[in-house]
Amino acid sequence: MEPLVNDDSGKTAGIVSYFWIIGWLIAYFGMHQNNKTSLGSYQLRQTLLLHIISVAIWIVFDRILIDMLFTTGFFAFTWLIDLFWLGFLVLWIIGIIGAVNGEKKPIPLIGEWAQKLFPNI
Repeated sequence: MEPLVNDDSGKTAGIVSYFWIIGWLIAYFGMHQNNKTSLGSYQLRQTLLLHIISVAIWIVFDRILIDMLFTTGFFAFTWLIDLFWLGFLVLWIIGIIGAVNGEKKPIPLIGEWAQKLFPNI
């Protein structure tokens, strides 16, 4: 009986990495460590920065700004929070489409940055 060979060239790890921090950890430690590919590394670098930015936005806008808005009673800028989350969703969709298609397509605004910040992944 022949051993099973995973010939997805890192595509699966790239796709899984888009599903929040848990997905990234599974993709990196469970898939990428045993089958390092340039596509998998590329997608993992992009999603790591995307997740870091997501957490930063969540902390700043959903915690600090919302608390400030509720205590002051000034709700006129709550649409700004929704705008940031919509932008994040658009970046996420662009990235996951690239991962599903097996492309090394940079996510706008952060893709090239991620490749420079995390060269060892």
